[in-house]
Amino acid sequence: MVALDIDGTVVDLEGNLPATVRDAVQKVLRKDIPVVLATGRSWQDTEPIFDALGLPPGPAVTSNGAVVVDYPPFRLRKQVTFAPGPAINKVMAHSPHLLVAVEDPRGGYRLNKPFPDGDLTGEMRIQSVEELCSEPVTRVIIRDPNASSEDFKKLAKSLGMRGVSYFIGWSAWLDIAPVGVNKAHGLKEVCAELGVKRKRVLAIGDGRNDVHMLKWAGRGVAMGDAPDEVKECADHVTGKFADGGTTDELDRWF
Repeated sequence: MVALDIDGTVVDLEGNLPATVRDAVQKVLRKDIPVVLATGRSWQDTEPIFDALGLPPGPAVTSNGAVVVDYPPFRLRKQVTFAPGPAINKVMAHSPHLLVAVEDPRGGYRLNKPFPDGDLTGEMRIQSVEELCSEPVTRVIIRDPNASSEDFKKLAKSLGMRGVSYFIGWSAWLDIAPVGVNKAHGLKEVCAELGVKRKRVLAIGDGRNDVHMLKWAGRGVAMGDAPDEVKECADHVTGKFADGGTTDELDRWF
Protein backbone atom coordinates (compact mmCIF):
# COMPACT_ATOMS: atom_id res chain seq x y z
CA MET A 1 0.00 0.00 0.00
CA VAL A 2 1.11 3.57 -0.65
CA ALA A 3 0.06 6.23 1.87
CA LEU A 4 0.41 9.82 0.72
CA ASP A 5 0.19 13.09 2.58
CA ILE A 6 -1.37 15.81 0.41
CA ASP A 7 0.02 19.31 0.98
CA GLY A 8 3.69 19.50 0.05
CA THR A 9 3.66 15.85 -1.09
CA VAL A 10 0.93 15.56 -3.73
CA VAL A 11 0.13 19.24 -4.29
CA ASP A 12 2.27 22.37 -3.89
CA LEU A 13 1.60 25.08 -1.32
CA GLU A 14 -0.85 26.74 -3.73
CA GLY A 15 -2.77 23.50 -4.10
CA ASN A 16 -1.59 22.69 -7.63
CA LEU A 17 -1.30 19.00 -8.58
CA PRO A 18 1.53 18.37 -11.06
CA ALA A 19 0.68 16.02 -13.92
CA THR A 20 3.86 14.08 -13.12
CA VAL A 21 2.56 13.23 -9.64
CA ARG A 22 -0.80 12.09 -11.02
CA ASP A 23 0.96 9.95 -13.61
CA ALA A 24 3.20 8.37 -10.97
CA VAL A 25 0.14 7.56 -8.82
CA GLN A 26 -1.58 6.00 -11.81
CA LYS A 27 1.46 3.74 -12.34
CA VAL A 28 1.07 2.49 -8.77
CA LEU A 29 -2.62 1.80 -9.30
CA ARG A 30 -1.91 -0.16 -12.49
CA LYS A 31 0.17 -2.53 -10.33
CA ASP A 32 -3.00 -3.17 -8.26
CA ILE A 33 -1.41 -1.42 -5.26
CA PRO A 34 -3.90 0.65 -3.21
CA VAL A 35 -3.08 4.34 -2.78
CA VAL A 36 -4.51 5.93 0.37
CA LEU A 37 -4.47 9.66 1.10
CA ALA A 38 -3.51 10.41 4.71
CA THR A 39 -3.92 14.09 5.45
CA GLY A 40 -4.61 16.74 8.02
CA ARG A 41 -7.26 18.15 5.71
CA SER A 42 -10.93 17.65 6.35
CA TRP A 43 -12.76 15.30 3.99
CA GLN A 44 -14.36 18.21 2.10
CA ASP A 45 -10.86 19.55 1.32
CA THR A 46 -9.57 16.06 0.47
CA GLU A 47 -12.31 15.05 -1.97
CA PRO A 48 -11.10 17.30 -4.86
CA ILE A 49 -7.58 15.82 -4.63
CA PHE A 50 -8.96 12.27 -4.49
CA ASP A 51 -10.88 13.00 -7.69
CA ALA A 52 -7.99 14.81 -9.41
CA LEU A 53 -5.64 11.86 -8.80
CA GLY A 54 -8.17 9.50 -10.38
CA LEU A 55 -8.20 7.18 -7.38
CA PRO A 56 -10.61 4.23 -7.54
CA PRO A 57 -13.29 3.70 -4.87
CA GLY A 58 -11.57 3.14 -1.54
CA PRO A 59 -10.56 4.60 1.81
CA ALA A 60 -9.03 7.94 2.78
CA VAL A 61 -7.65 9.04 6.15
CA THR A 62 -8.43 12.68 6.97
CA SER A 63 -8.33 15.13 9.88
CA ASN A 64 -4.96 13.69 10.97
CA GLY A 65 -6.47 10.24 11.48
CA ALA A 66 -9.64 11.26 13.33
CA VAL A 67 -11.81 10.53 10.29
CA VAL A 68 -11.68 7.56 7.89
CA VAL A 69 -14.03 7.52 4.91
CA ASP A 70 -14.80 5.37 1.87
CA TYR A 71 -15.39 7.15 -1.44
CA PRO A 72 -17.12 7.08 -3.86
CA PRO A 73 -19.87 6.95 -2.83
CA PHE A 74 -19.13 8.69 0.44
CA ARG A 75 -19.38 6.54 3.55
CA LEU A 76 -18.12 7.58 6.97
CA ARG A 77 -16.26 4.59 8.38
CA LYS A 78 -14.81 6.08 11.53
CA GLN A 79 -14.90 9.36 13.38
CA VAL A 80 -13.13 10.06 16.66
CA THR A 81 -14.25 13.14 18.56
CA PHE A 82 -13.23 14.79 21.82
CA ALA A 83 -14.38 17.57 24.12
CA PRO A 84 -12.49 20.69 22.94
CA GLY A 85 -13.20 22.88 25.96
CA PRO A 86 -10.12 22.18 28.11
CA ALA A 87 -7.69 22.75 25.23
CA ILE A 88 -9.42 25.85 23.88
CA ASN A 89 -9.79 27.45 27.31
CA LYS A 90 -6.12 26.81 28.07
CA VAL A 91 -5.04 28.41 24.79
CA MET A 92 -7.34 31.41 25.23
CA ALA A 93 -6.19 32.00 28.80
CA HIS A 94 -2.60 32.07 27.55
CA SER A 95 -3.11 34.04 24.30
CA PRO A 96 -6.63 35.49 23.90
CA HIS A 97 -5.79 37.07 20.52
CA LEU A 98 -5.41 33.72 18.73
CA LEU A 99 -7.79 32.49 16.03
CA VAL A 100 -9.63 29.28 16.90
CA ALA A 101 -11.59 26.94 14.66
CA VAL A 102 -13.23 23.62 15.40
CA GLU A 103 -13.91 21.02 12.72
CA ASP A 104 -17.55 20.13 13.07
CA PRO A 105 -18.33 16.40 12.71
CA ARG A 106 -21.38 17.43 10.67
CA GLY A 107 -19.20 19.30 8.20
CA GLY A 108 -17.61 22.74 7.98
CA TYR A 109 -15.97 24.81 10.68
CA ARG A 110 -17.02 26.97 13.60
CA LEU A 111 -14.67 29.90 14.33
CA ASN A 112 -14.17 32.60 16.93
CA LYS A 113 -12.89 35.01 14.22
CA PRO A 114 -12.35 34.84 10.44
CA PHE A 115 -9.20 33.00 9.32
CA PRO A 116 -6.98 34.34 6.50
CA ASP A 117 -8.37 33.74 3.02
CA GLY A 118 -7.57 30.26 1.75
CA ASP A 119 -6.80 28.73 5.15
CA LEU A 120 -10.15 26.95 5.41
CA THR A 121 -12.84 26.07 2.89
CA GLY A 122 -16.46 25.08 3.15
CA GLU A 123 -19.15 26.36 5.48
CA MET A 124 -17.84 28.60 8.28
CA ARG A 125 -19.82 29.97 11.19
CA ILE A 126 -18.61 32.58 13.69
CA GLN A 127 -19.37 31.66 17.30
CA SER A 128 -18.29 32.61 20.79
CA VAL A 129 -15.52 30.66 22.49
CA GLU A 130 -18.14 29.22 24.82
CA GLU A 131 -20.10 27.87 21.83
CA LEU A 132 -16.95 26.40 20.28
CA CYS A 133 -16.36 24.47 23.50
CA SER A 134 -19.91 23.19 23.80
CA GLU A 135 -19.88 20.10 21.52
CA PRO A 136 -17.49 17.25 20.66
CA VAL A 137 -15.31 17.89 17.59
CA THR A 138 -12.80 15.99 15.45
CA ARG A 139 -10.17 18.73 15.48
CA VAL A 140 -9.29 22.13 16.93
CA ILE A 141 -7.18 24.56 14.88
CA ILE A 142 -5.22 27.38 16.47
CA ARG A 143 -3.86 30.08 14.16
CA ASP A 144 -1.88 33.33 14.35
CA PRO A 145 -1.06 34.87 10.94
CA ASN A 146 1.52 37.15 12.58
CA ALA A 147 3.54 34.41 14.27
CA SER A 148 5.92 31.67 13.06
CA SER A 149 5.97 27.90 13.46
CA GLU A 150 8.79 28.36 15.98
CA ASP A 151 6.54 30.65 18.02
CA PHE A 152 3.90 27.91 18.02
CA LYS A 153 6.39 25.27 19.10
CA LYS A 154 7.14 27.45 22.13
CA LEU A 155 3.42 28.00 22.70
CA ALA A 156 2.64 24.27 22.67
CA LYS A 157 5.53 23.59 25.05
CA SER A 158 4.47 26.33 27.46
CA LEU A 159 0.88 25.08 27.51
CA GLY A 160 1.95 21.55 28.41
CA MET A 161 -1.05 20.03 26.63
CA ARG A 162 -2.22 16.73 28.05
CA GLY A 163 -5.07 14.46 27.08
CA VAL A 164 -4.83 15.46 23.40
CA SER A 165 -2.54 14.98 20.40
CA TYR A 166 -1.21 18.08 18.68
CA PHE A 167 0.69 18.86 15.48
CA ILE A 168 2.45 22.07 14.47
CA GLY A 169 2.19 23.07 10.82
CA TRP A 170 4.58 24.95 8.53
CA SER A 171 3.04 28.27 9.45
CA ALA A 172 1.75 29.43 12.81
CA TRP A 173 -0.82 26.64 12.83
CA LEU A 174 -1.56 24.15 15.60
CA ASP A 175 -3.85 21.15 15.10
CA ILE A 176 -5.26 19.59 18.27
CA ALA A 177 -6.73 16.10 17.93
CA PRO A 178 -8.12 13.37 20.20
CA VAL A 179 -5.41 11.77 22.32
CA GLY A 180 -3.58 8.96 20.55
CA VAL A 181 -5.06 9.86 17.17
CA ASN A 182 -2.72 10.49 14.25
CA LYS A 183 -2.32 9.41 10.63
CA ALA A 184 -0.81 6.06 11.61
CA HIS A 185 -3.85 5.43 13.81
CA GLY A 186 -6.15 5.78 10.81
CA LEU A 187 -3.91 3.82 8.45
CA LYS A 188 -3.76 0.85 10.83
CA GLU A 189 -7.50 0.42 10.43
CA VAL A 190 -7.25 0.65 6.63
CA CYS A 191 -4.45 -1.93 6.55
CA ALA A 192 -6.42 -4.31 8.72
CA GLU A 193 -9.37 -4.18 6.34
CA LEU A 194 -7.21 -4.55 3.22
CA GLY A 195 -5.03 -7.28 4.74
CA VAL A 196 -1.84 -5.25 4.28
CA LYS A 197 1.02 -5.62 6.77
CA ARG A 198 2.65 -2.40 7.94
CA LYS A 199 6.04 -3.54 6.59
CA ARG A 200 4.43 -3.47 3.13
CA VAL A 201 3.40 0.19 3.43
CA LEU A 202 5.29 2.99 1.69
CA ALA A 203 4.40 6.34 3.28
CA ILE A 204 5.50 9.75 2.01
CA GLY A 205 5.04 13.06 3.83
CA ASP A 206 6.62 16.40 4.63
CA GLY A 207 5.07 17.72 7.84
CA ARG A 208 5.34 17.28 11.56
CA ASN A 209 1.91 15.62 11.50
CA ASP A 210 3.49 12.89 9.32
CA VAL A 211 6.03 11.77 11.93
CA HIS A 212 3.91 8.95 13.40
CA MET A 213 3.03 7.71 9.92
CA LEU A 214 6.64 7.70 8.72
CA LYS A 215 7.82 5.86 11.83
CA TRP A 216 5.00 3.32 11.57
CA ALA A 217 5.26 2.46 7.87
CA GLY A 218 7.59 -0.22 6.56
CA ARG A 219 9.26 2.51 4.49
CA GLY A 220 8.72 6.07 5.66
CA VAL A 221 9.96 8.71 3.25
CA ALA A 222 10.29 12.42 4.04
CA MET A 223 10.19 15.05 1.34
CA GLY A 224 13.33 17.11 0.86
CA ASP A 225 11.39 20.19 2.03
CA ALA A 226 10.50 18.61 5.38
CA PRO A 227 11.76 20.04 8.69
CA ASP A 228 14.84 18.32 10.09
CA GLU A 229 12.88 16.62 12.87
CA VAL A 230 10.68 14.95 10.24
CA LYS A 231 13.65 13.85 8.12
CA GLU A 232 15.28 12.32 11.20
CA CYS A 233 12.23 10.04 11.67
CA ALA A 234 12.24 8.77 8.09
CA ASP A 235 13.91 5.76 6.51
CA HIS A 236 14.76 7.84 3.47
CA VAL A 237 14.67 11.47 2.33
CA THR A 238 13.65 12.07 -1.26
CA GLY A 239 14.02 15.26 -3.29
CA LYS A 240 12.12 18.48 -2.76
CA PHE A 241 8.58 18.68 -4.06
CA ALA A 242 9.46 21.15 -6.82
CA ASP A 243 12.26 18.83 -7.95
CA GLY A 244 9.93 15.84 -8.31
CA GLY A 245 10.74 14.13 -5.02
CA THR A 246 7.35 12.39 -4.79
CA THR A 247 7.59 11.10 -8.34
CA ASP A 248 11.19 9.93 -7.84
CA GLU A 249 10.20 7.80 -4.85
CA LEU A 250 7.16 6.26 -6.53
CA ASP A 251 9.06 5.58 -9.75
CA ARG A 252 11.78 3.85 -7.75
CA TRP A 253 9.32 1.05 -6.93
CA PHE A 254 6.62 1.27 -9.56
